[in-house]
Amino acid sequence: MHTTRTRHRFALGFVALATAATLGSAQAATFRWAGANDLVTFDPHAQNHQTTLAFLQQVYEGLTRYDAKFQIQPGLATKWTEVTPTQVRFELRRNVKFHDGAPFTADDVVFSLKRAMSPPSNMTAYVQSLQDVKKVDDFTVDLILKGPSPVLLRELTDARIMNLAWAQKHNALKAQDYVAKEETYSARNANGTGPFVLKSWQPDVKTVLEANPNWWDKPTGNVTEVVYTPIKSSATRTAALMSGQVDFVNDPPTQDLARLVQNPDLKQLDGSENRTIFLGMDQKRDELLYSSVKGKNPLKDIRVRQALYQAVDLATIHRTTMRQLSVPTGTMIAPMVNGWTKDLEARAAKYDVAAAKKLLTDAGYPDGFEVTLDCPNDRYVNDEAICQAVTGMWARIGVKAKLATLPTANYFPKILRRDTSIYMLGWGVATMDALYSLDSLISTEDPKRGAAGNYNIGGYSSKDVDGLIAQIKIATDPVKRNQLIHEALKIVKDDFAYVPLHHQIRPWVMRKNITTVYRADDRPVPWWTTVGAAK
Repeated sequence: MHTTRTRHRFALGFVALATAATLGSAQAATFRWAGANDLVTFDPHAQNHQTTLAFLQQVYEGLTRYDAKFQIQPGLATKWTEVTPTQVRFELRRNVKFHDGAPFTADDVVFSLKRAMSPPSNMTAYVQSLQDVKKVDDFTVDLILKGPSPVLLRELTDARIMNLAWAQKHNALKAQDYVAKEETYSARNANGTGPFVLKSWQPDVKTVLEANPNWWDKPTGNVTEVVYTPIKSSATRTAALMSGQVDFVNDPPTQDLARLVQNPDLKQLDGSENRTIFLGMDQKRDELLYSSVKGKNPLKDIRVRQALYQAVDLATIHRTTMRQLSVPTGTMIAPMVNGWTKDLEARAAKYDVAAAKKLLTDAGYPDGFEVTLDCPNDRYVNDEAICQAVTGMWARIGVKAKLATLPTANYFPKILRRDTSIYMLGWGVATMDALYSLDSLISTEDPKRGAAGNYNIGGYSSKDVDGLIAQIKIATDPVKRNQLIHEALKIVKDDFAYVPLHHQIRPWVMRKNITTVYRADDRPVPWWTTVGAAK
């Protein structure tokens, strides 16, 4: 397995590109970026949260990385060779320095990958293929795999490398326990090899990154400073962009888009995100939390789950709440993700209030029941508004859902503790392959198996699906593997394990002097970005 050839090819969706200028074509500049939510940690193995990953990728690097079309490139590794189907040798890039000046070596790779593999790491999805990591010499490591892995190189893009000596010095040998809200040095400070250095982070106020003058690679843009400001209020975010206080917003409010793009100083980059928004349901507890039903869990009954599913009017959410900036779906992966098929995209059952009421009556709940719906209020496009719409739709069938909303920093620790009955989640697929979703969201939860079920918050469990996922992990025939993916996703769909809502469309709006590359993973890349002279 070499850099010029991968064992598995991926069908990718449309990626909108804007040509980036070379560094020498424009003066050094500050990139002023705003978004609705903040990053939650700088520990590279603590929390698999997209806004956080967008900043980690500026500071920390992996052995591999993506180009603008999501094809694999060398990162901190320059070459990889398959010694056996379960042993891959990586030759490391020489003369790379961490931000504190320490040399990058194999010891850092062995330490970092094992750290990502070990509790309380929340990044096990990116090392789920690994059994062990062994140093061969100072610039060579062997990755020992659990089985042949068709997605190894894609997983490694987010398995980011820390400096062992720095971690030892600052008592950061283990990942921050984000769920327990542990405070660690690695959560507030950073020391990577990437194109930007963390200058300061004031949570919910501002993050400042400075260009790394000693980066081993060369940027194609002219950004030397990144200033990120989290602005939760939609109106304030729009006003900041309109007035020129910020240059770029990656989550403009849907209701303001028309007004923004009519501004002669602004422009829009369109694109579909690789993220699917859905509702999850507790199917594990014997008694449902925060419910009027005592002594049992109605969500264990497929008829109840189907009733909730059929009571949700996806077309109305698409038209009214999302203002058509969504793609209603019946499956858990977006079209640009390997394994997606058109027949899975169709709803499992049509919107039908009468049918939903009958299902509830048949299940023993003719008058419905009370339950709490947990929802973030600053993470996804119109997240709180979507949940408000859903509670109204469920009320029509007698399910009285009390809406509980929280900001990202508090929401994720809560649901990751499984302190929820029904919850909203959005899942972006970093590897562009369905295994990433299947393993994290759908596998029966098992901490001994790495990423298995680490975001399966509702506790869905199917022996048949688990068996298929085990095969998908090691299948090297792309056709056979995609058949297995289809079969697994079809079972999940037929079980009404989740209520998929839509794939998120995420336009970016920026000042006209900004030139950048649209990313389906919603991670802007400042080193590919040019800030031109202001008018």
